[in-house]
Amino acid sequence: MLDVAGELARWAEDGRAFAVATVVAVSGSAPRGPGAALAVDGEGTVIGSVSGGCVEGAVHALCLQVLQDGEPVLERFGYSDEDAFAVGLTCGGVIDILVTPVAARGPRRETFTAALRAAARGEGVALARVVRGPAGLVGGALTVHAEEAGGVDGAALGAPDGRVAEAVAREARALLGAGRTGTVELSEDGSRCPGGLTVFVESSLPPPRMIVFGAIDFAAALVRVGKLLGHHVTVCDARPVFATRARFPEADEVVVDWPHRYLRGTETDARTVLCVLTHDAKFDVPLLRAALRLPVAYVGAMGSRRTHLDRERRLREVGVSEAELARLRSPIGLDLGDRTPEETAVSIAAEIIAVREGGTGAPLSAPDARPAAVPTGSL
Repeated sequence: MLDVAGELARWAEDGRAFAVATVVAVSGSAPRGPGAALAVDGEGTVIGSVSGGCVEGAVHALCLQVLQDGEPVLERFGYSDEDAFAVGLTCGGVIDILVTPVAARGPRRETFTAALRAAARGEGVALARVVRGPAGLVGGALTVHAEEAGGVDGAALGAPDGRVAEAVAREARALLGAGRTGTVELSEDGSRCPGGLTVFVESSLPPPRMIVFGAIDFAAALVRVGKLLGHHVTVCDARPVFATRARFPEADEVVVDWPHRYLRGTETDARTVLCVLTHDAKFDVPLLRAALRLPVAYVGAMGSRRTHLDRERRLREVGVSEAELARLRSPIGLDLGDRTPEETAVSIAAEIIAVREGGTGAPLSAPDARPAAVPTGSL
Protein backbone atom coordinates (compact mmCIF):
# COMPACT_ATOMS: atom_id res chain seq x y z
CA MET A 1 0.00 0.00 0.00
CA LEU A 2 2.83 2.37 0.76
CA ASP A 3 3.94 2.12 -2.88
CA VAL A 4 1.00 4.42 -3.75
CA ALA A 5 1.37 6.57 -0.63
CA GLY A 6 1.55 9.88 -2.48
CA GLU A 7 -1.85 9.52 -4.19
CA LEU A 8 -3.51 7.65 -1.35
CA ALA A 9 -2.40 10.25 1.20
CA ARG A 10 -4.29 12.85 -0.84
CA TRP A 11 -7.40 10.68 -0.68
CA ALA A 12 -7.01 10.47 3.08
CA GLU A 13 -6.55 14.24 3.37
CA ASP A 14 -9.69 14.76 1.27
CA GLY A 15 -11.70 12.68 3.73
CA ARG A 16 -12.58 9.97 1.19
CA ALA A 17 -13.56 6.51 2.36
CA PHE A 18 -11.72 3.85 0.39
CA ALA A 19 -10.79 0.18 0.34
CA VAL A 20 -7.21 -0.89 -0.27
CA ALA A 21 -6.21 -4.29 -1.66
CA THR A 22 -2.63 -5.28 -0.81
CA VAL A 23 -0.62 -8.27 -2.00
CA VAL A 24 0.47 -9.92 1.26
CA ALA A 25 1.99 -13.14 -0.09
CA VAL A 26 3.22 -14.56 -3.38
CA SER A 27 3.87 -18.16 -4.38
CA GLY A 28 5.39 -19.09 -7.72
CA SER A 29 5.57 -16.66 -10.61
CA ALA A 30 3.52 -13.49 -10.17
CA PRO A 31 3.57 -10.03 -11.79
CA ARG A 32 3.99 -8.05 -8.55
CA GLY A 33 5.33 -8.79 -5.09
CA PRO A 34 4.15 -8.26 -1.51
CA GLY A 35 3.19 -4.66 -0.80
CA ALA A 36 1.75 -3.96 -4.27
CA ALA A 37 -1.62 -2.29 -3.81
CA LEU A 38 -4.79 -1.17 -5.55
CA ALA A 39 -7.19 1.27 -3.88
CA VAL A 40 -10.79 2.09 -4.78
CA ASP A 41 -12.93 4.92 -3.42
CA GLY A 42 -16.72 5.12 -3.18
CA GLU A 43 -17.00 6.47 -6.72
CA GLY A 44 -15.08 3.50 -8.12
CA THR A 45 -11.94 5.52 -8.85
CA VAL A 46 -8.82 3.35 -8.89
CA ILE A 47 -5.17 3.93 -8.13
CA GLY A 48 -2.39 1.34 -8.13
CA SER A 49 -2.20 -2.25 -9.31
CA VAL A 50 -1.86 -5.69 -7.74
CA SER A 51 -1.28 -7.90 -10.77
CA GLY A 52 -0.52 -5.81 -13.84
CA GLY A 53 -4.00 -6.58 -15.21
CA CYS A 54 -4.65 -10.30 -14.55
CA VAL A 55 -7.09 -9.95 -11.67
CA GLU A 56 -7.63 -6.19 -11.48
CA GLY A 57 -11.30 -6.39 -12.40
CA ALA A 58 -12.10 -8.94 -9.72
CA VAL A 59 -10.10 -7.03 -7.11
CA HIS A 60 -11.89 -3.78 -8.04
CA ALA A 61 -15.26 -5.48 -7.46
CA LEU A 62 -14.01 -6.95 -4.18
CA CYS A 63 -12.90 -3.51 -2.99
CA LEU A 64 -16.34 -2.06 -3.68
CA GLN A 65 -17.95 -4.94 -1.79
CA VAL A 66 -15.63 -4.52 1.20
CA LEU A 67 -16.19 -0.77 1.18
CA GLN A 68 -19.92 -1.42 1.42
CA ASP A 69 -19.73 -4.26 4.00
CA GLY A 70 -17.08 -2.62 6.17
CA GLU A 71 -15.29 -5.91 6.83
CA PRO A 72 -11.77 -6.91 5.67
CA VAL A 73 -11.37 -9.89 3.35
CA LEU A 74 -8.37 -12.12 2.56
CA GLU A 75 -8.66 -13.55 -0.95
CA ARG A 76 -6.43 -15.91 -2.93
CA PHE A 77 -6.02 -15.69 -6.70
CA GLY A 78 -4.30 -18.29 -8.87
CA TYR A 79 -4.29 -19.81 -12.34
CA SER A 80 -7.39 -21.77 -13.35
CA ASP A 81 -6.63 -24.90 -15.38
CA GLU A 82 -10.32 -25.50 -16.02
CA ASP A 83 -10.86 -22.15 -17.70
CA ALA A 84 -7.91 -20.08 -18.86
CA PHE A 85 -10.23 -17.08 -19.08
CA ALA A 86 -11.40 -17.37 -15.50
CA VAL A 87 -10.22 -14.89 -12.91
CA GLY A 88 -6.63 -15.85 -12.14
CA LEU A 89 -2.97 -15.35 -12.88
CA THR A 90 -2.06 -16.56 -16.34
CA CYS A 91 1.60 -16.68 -15.28
CA GLY A 92 0.82 -19.68 -13.06
CA GLY A 93 1.46 -18.14 -9.65
CA VAL A 94 -0.71 -17.58 -6.59
CA ILE A 95 -1.19 -14.30 -4.73
CA ASP A 96 -2.94 -13.61 -1.45
CA ILE A 97 -4.62 -10.21 -1.27
CA LEU A 98 -5.88 -8.50 1.87
CA VAL A 99 -8.68 -6.02 1.18
CA THR A 100 -9.21 -3.53 4.00
CA PRO A 101 -11.92 -0.87 4.24
CA VAL A 102 -10.81 2.54 5.49
CA ALA A 103 -13.85 4.50 6.67
CA ALA A 104 -14.09 8.29 6.74
CA ARG A 105 -13.19 8.31 10.44
CA GLY A 106 -12.01 5.96 13.17
CA PRO A 107 -8.78 4.48 14.64
CA ARG A 108 -7.95 2.47 11.51
CA ARG A 109 -8.14 5.57 9.33
CA GLU A 110 -5.85 7.49 11.66
CA THR A 111 -3.33 4.64 11.57
CA PHE A 112 -3.40 4.36 7.78
CA THR A 113 -3.22 8.13 7.33
CA ALA A 114 -0.17 8.39 9.61
CA ALA A 115 1.64 5.70 7.60
CA LEU A 116 0.67 7.25 4.25
CA ARG A 117 1.78 10.74 5.27
CA ALA A 118 5.14 9.49 6.52
CA ALA A 119 5.78 7.40 3.40
CA ALA A 120 4.75 10.26 1.11
CA ARG A 121 7.27 12.51 2.90
CA GLY A 122 10.02 9.94 2.37
CA GLU A 123 10.29 9.03 6.06
CA GLY A 124 10.98 5.55 7.38
CA VAL A 125 7.69 3.91 8.37
CA ALA A 126 6.18 0.44 8.65
CA LEU A 127 2.50 -0.49 8.49
CA ALA A 128 1.66 -3.81 10.17
CA ARG A 129 -1.65 -5.53 9.47
CA VAL A 130 -3.16 -8.74 10.80
CA VAL A 131 -4.03 -10.96 7.85
CA ARG A 132 -4.91 -14.13 9.77
CA GLY A 133 -6.10 -14.69 13.32
CA PRO A 134 -9.21 -14.18 15.46
CA ALA A 135 -12.03 -12.45 13.59
CA GLY A 136 -11.77 -9.31 15.67
CA LEU A 137 -8.10 -8.84 14.84
CA VAL A 138 -8.06 -9.48 11.07
CA GLY A 139 -7.55 -6.18 9.28
CA GLY A 140 -6.22 -4.50 12.43
CA ALA A 141 -3.33 -2.14 11.74
CA LEU A 142 -0.40 -0.55 13.52
CA THR A 143 1.98 2.18 12.28
CA VAL A 144 5.59 2.24 13.45
CA HIS A 145 7.94 5.12 12.64
CA ALA A 146 11.68 4.65 12.22
CA GLU A 147 12.54 7.34 14.76
CA GLU A 148 10.21 5.94 17.46
CA ALA A 149 11.42 3.50 20.08
CA GLY A 150 8.78 3.76 22.83
CA GLY A 151 5.30 2.42 23.37
CA VAL A 152 2.59 2.15 20.74
CA ASP A 153 -1.10 2.89 20.50
CA GLY A 154 -2.70 -0.40 19.56
CA ALA A 155 -6.29 0.86 19.26
CA ALA A 156 -6.42 0.35 15.48
CA LEU A 157 -4.93 -3.14 15.89
CA GLY A 158 -7.98 -4.17 17.87
CA ALA A 159 -5.95 -6.25 20.35
CA PRO A 160 -7.22 -5.97 23.95
CA ASP A 161 -3.91 -7.35 25.26
CA GLY A 162 -1.22 -4.65 25.09
CA ARG A 163 1.46 -7.34 24.79
CA VAL A 164 0.17 -8.19 21.32
CA ALA A 165 0.52 -4.60 20.11
CA GLU A 166 4.01 -4.38 21.58
CA ALA A 167 5.01 -7.65 19.91
CA VAL A 168 3.67 -6.51 16.54
CA ALA A 169 5.48 -3.18 16.91
CA ARG A 170 8.73 -4.96 17.80
CA GLU A 171 8.54 -7.19 14.72
CA ALA A 172 7.61 -4.23 12.51
CA ARG A 173 10.62 -2.25 13.74
CA ALA A 174 12.91 -5.18 12.98
CA LEU A 175 11.64 -5.48 9.41
CA LEU A 176 11.72 -1.71 8.94
CA GLY A 177 15.31 -1.60 10.15
CA ALA A 178 16.24 -4.17 7.51
CA GLY A 179 14.18 -2.40 4.84
CA ARG A 180 12.09 -5.53 4.32
CA THR A 181 8.42 -6.24 3.67
CA GLY A 182 7.07 -9.61 4.76
CA THR A 183 4.98 -11.71 7.12
CA VAL A 184 5.56 -12.62 10.77
CA GLU A 185 3.94 -15.43 12.75
CA LEU A 186 2.97 -14.71 16.38
CA SER A 187 0.89 -16.44 19.00
CA GLU A 188 -2.35 -14.84 20.14
CA ASP A 189 -0.65 -13.57 23.31
CA GLY A 190 2.11 -11.89 21.28
CA SER A 191 4.91 -14.40 21.88
CA ARG A 192 7.18 -15.30 18.98
CA CYS A 193 5.52 -18.62 18.23
CA PRO A 194 3.82 -19.45 14.91
CA GLY A 195 0.15 -20.26 14.91
CA GLY A 196 -2.16 -17.62 16.32
CA LEU A 197 -1.55 -14.50 14.24
CA THR A 198 -0.11 -13.82 10.81
CA VAL A 199 0.99 -10.22 10.51
CA PHE A 200 2.00 -8.56 7.25
CA VAL A 201 4.53 -5.77 7.68
CA GLU A 202 5.05 -3.30 4.86
CA SER A 203 8.16 -1.14 5.12
CA SER A 204 8.84 2.17 3.41
CA LEU A 205 12.24 3.83 3.63
CA PRO A 206 13.69 6.99 2.08
CA PRO A 207 14.96 6.42 -1.47
CA PRO A 208 18.32 4.63 -1.61
CA ARG A 209 21.25 6.81 -2.64
CA MET A 210 23.09 6.58 -5.93
CA ILE A 211 26.30 8.60 -6.00
CA VAL A 212 27.79 9.10 -9.46
CA PHE A 213 31.41 10.21 -9.46
CA GLY A 214 32.54 11.88 -12.67
CA ALA A 215 30.49 14.59 -14.39
CA ILE A 216 30.71 13.12 -17.90
CA ASP A 217 28.10 12.49 -20.59
CA PHE A 218 27.64 8.90 -19.40
CA ALA A 219 26.82 10.31 -15.95
CA ALA A 220 23.94 12.37 -17.34
CA ALA A 221 22.33 9.23 -18.78
CA LEU A 222 22.95 7.29 -15.56
CA VAL A 223 21.30 10.05 -13.51
CA ARG A 224 18.11 9.64 -15.56
CA VAL A 225 18.11 5.85 -15.17
CA GLY A 226 18.91 6.13 -11.46
CA LYS A 227 15.91 8.40 -10.94
CA LEU A 228 13.75 5.96 -12.90
CA LEU A 229 14.80 3.22 -10.46
CA GLY A 230 13.79 5.41 -7.52
CA HIS A 231 17.22 6.51 -6.26
CA HIS A 232 18.19 9.81 -4.71
CA VAL A 233 20.97 10.69 -7.15
CA THR A 234 24.06 12.78 -6.41
CA VAL A 235 26.69 13.74 -8.99
CA CYS A 236 30.14 14.57 -7.63
CA ASP A 237 33.20 15.88 -9.48
CA ALA A 238 36.17 17.99 -8.45
CA ARG A 239 35.95 20.08 -11.65
CA PRO A 240 33.46 22.97 -11.27
CA VAL A 241 33.27 23.56 -15.01
CA PHE A 242 31.70 20.10 -15.47
CA ALA A 243 29.76 19.61 -12.22
CA THR A 244 26.94 22.08 -12.87
CA ARG A 245 23.19 22.03 -12.36
CA ALA A 246 22.73 22.98 -16.02
CA ARG A 247 24.43 19.76 -17.13
CA PHE A 248 22.58 17.56 -14.62
CA PRO A 249 19.13 19.08 -14.13
CA GLU A 250 17.58 15.76 -13.06
CA ALA A 251 20.09 15.05 -10.29
CA ASP A 252 18.97 15.63 -6.71
CA GLU A 253 22.38 17.08 -5.86
CA VAL A 254 25.41 18.26 -7.82
CA VAL A 255 28.54 18.50 -5.66
CA VAL A 256 31.89 20.07 -6.50
CA ASP A 257 34.49 18.30 -4.35
CA TRP A 258 37.23 15.72 -4.55
CA PRO A 259 35.36 12.40 -4.77
CA HIS A 260 37.16 10.62 -1.91
CA ARG A 261 36.75 13.63 0.37
CA TYR A 262 33.04 13.91 -0.37
CA LEU A 263 32.51 10.17 0.15
CA ARG A 264 34.17 10.27 3.56
CA GLY A 265 31.96 13.13 4.68
CA THR A 266 28.58 12.00 3.36
CA GLU A 267 26.05 9.47 4.64
CA THR A 268 25.92 6.01 3.08
CA ASP A 269 24.22 2.79 4.10
CA ALA A 270 23.71 -0.79 2.99
CA ARG A 271 21.45 0.32 0.11
CA THR A 272 23.82 2.96 -1.31
CA VAL A 273 25.09 2.52 -4.88
CA LEU A 274 28.45 4.03 -5.87
CA CYS A 275 29.24 4.44 -9.58
CA VAL A 276 32.76 5.65 -10.42
CA LEU A 277 32.87 6.99 -13.98
CA THR A 278 36.00 9.14 -13.75
CA HIS A 279 38.47 6.45 -14.96
CA ASP A 280 41.33 8.70 -13.88
CA ALA A 281 43.79 7.23 -11.35
CA LYS A 282 44.17 10.43 -9.36
CA PHE A 283 40.43 10.35 -8.64
CA ASP A 284 39.77 6.60 -8.77
CA VAL A 285 42.42 5.23 -6.44
CA PRO A 286 41.70 7.27 -3.27
CA LEU A 287 37.96 7.09 -3.97
CA LEU A 288 37.83 3.31 -4.46
CA ARG A 289 40.15 2.75 -1.52
CA ALA A 290 37.52 4.44 0.66
CA ALA A 291 34.49 3.01 -1.15
CA LEU A 292 35.53 -0.64 -0.94
CA ARG A 293 35.76 -0.38 2.84
CA LEU A 294 32.19 0.88 3.23
CA PRO A 295 29.19 -1.48 3.80
CA VAL A 296 27.39 -0.27 0.66
CA ALA A 297 25.29 -2.27 -1.80
CA TYR A 298 27.35 -1.77 -4.95
CA VAL A 299 30.66 -0.31 -6.08
CA GLY A 300 31.29 -0.14 -9.83
CA ALA A 301 34.01 1.58 -11.82
CA MET A 302 34.12 2.46 -15.52
CA GLY A 303 37.06 1.73 -17.77
CA SER A 304 38.51 -0.80 -20.17
CA ARG A 305 39.89 -4.14 -19.00
CA ARG A 306 43.38 -2.69 -19.32
CA THR A 307 42.34 0.24 -17.15
CA HIS A 308 40.84 -2.21 -14.67
CA LEU A 309 44.07 -4.22 -14.36
CA ASP A 310 46.09 -1.05 -13.85
CA ARG A 311 43.54 0.17 -11.31
CA GLU A 312 43.74 -3.11 -9.37
CA ARG A 313 47.54 -2.86 -9.26
CA ARG A 314 47.39 0.69 -7.92
CA LEU A 315 44.77 -0.24 -5.32
CA ARG A 316 46.89 -3.14 -4.06
CA GLU A 317 49.82 -0.75 -3.73
CA VAL A 318 47.81 1.49 -1.37
CA GLY A 319 46.77 -1.44 0.83
CA VAL A 320 43.42 -2.59 -0.60
CA SER A 321 42.98 -6.29 0.23
CA GLU A 322 41.92 -9.05 -2.15
CA ALA A 323 38.63 -9.40 -0.28
CA GLU A 324 37.96 -5.70 -0.76
CA LEU A 325 38.92 -5.87 -4.45
CA ALA A 326 36.46 -8.74 -4.92
CA ARG A 327 33.62 -6.31 -4.19
CA LEU A 328 34.56 -4.08 -7.13
CA ARG A 329 32.41 -4.37 -10.27
CA SER A 330 34.78 -3.36 -13.02
CA PRO A 331 34.43 -2.83 -15.90
CA ILE A 332 31.09 -1.53 -14.71
CA GLY A 333 27.79 -2.95 -16.03
CA LEU A 334 26.60 -6.08 -17.86
CA ASP A 335 27.67 -7.00 -21.37
CA LEU A 336 24.72 -5.77 -23.43
CA GLY A 337 26.77 -4.69 -26.43
CA ASP A 338 26.09 -1.10 -25.37
CA ARG A 339 27.60 1.80 -27.27
CA THR A 340 25.80 5.02 -26.37
CA PRO A 341 25.72 6.68 -22.94
CA GLU A 342 22.06 5.73 -22.59
CA GLU A 343 22.76 2.07 -23.41
CA THR A 344 25.68 2.04 -20.98
CA ALA A 345 23.44 3.49 -18.27
CA VAL A 346 20.98 0.64 -18.86
CA SER A 347 23.79 -1.93 -18.59
CA ILE A 348 24.94 -0.39 -15.27
CA ALA A 349 21.39 -0.33 -13.93
CA ALA A 350 20.91 -3.96 -14.98
CA GLU A 351 23.99 -5.00 -13.01
CA ILE A 352 22.88 -3.02 -9.95
CA ILE A 353 19.51 -4.82 -10.00
CA ALA A 354 21.16 -8.22 -10.54
CA VAL A 355 23.54 -7.68 -7.61
CA ARG A 356 20.73 -6.48 -5.35
CA GLU A 357 18.29 -9.26 -6.24
CA GLY A 358 20.75 -12.10 -6.83
CA GLY A 359 20.02 -12.28 -10.55
CA THR A 360 22.30 -13.96 -13.08
CA GLY A 361 21.91 -11.49 -15.94
CA ALA A 362 21.04 -14.41 -18.24
CA PRO A 363 18.10 -14.13 -20.68
CA LEU A 364 14.82 -15.25 -19.12
CA SER A 365 14.17 -17.18 -22.33
CA ALA A 366 17.11 -19.51 -21.59
CA PRO A 367 15.95 -23.06 -20.72
CA ASP A 368 17.62 -22.99 -17.30
CA ALA A 369 16.63 -19.41 -16.40
CA ARG A 370 14.93 -18.90 -13.06
CA PRO A 371 11.25 -17.79 -13.04
CA ALA A 372 10.56 -14.16 -13.90
CA ALA A 373 9.29 -13.59 -10.38
CA VAL A 374 10.93 -15.31 -7.43
CA PRO A 375 8.75 -16.79 -4.66
CA THR A 376 8.73 -14.33 -1.80
CA GLY A 377 6.76 -16.26 0.78
CA SER A 378 3.23 -17.55 1.28
CA LEU A 379 0.69 -17.63 4.04
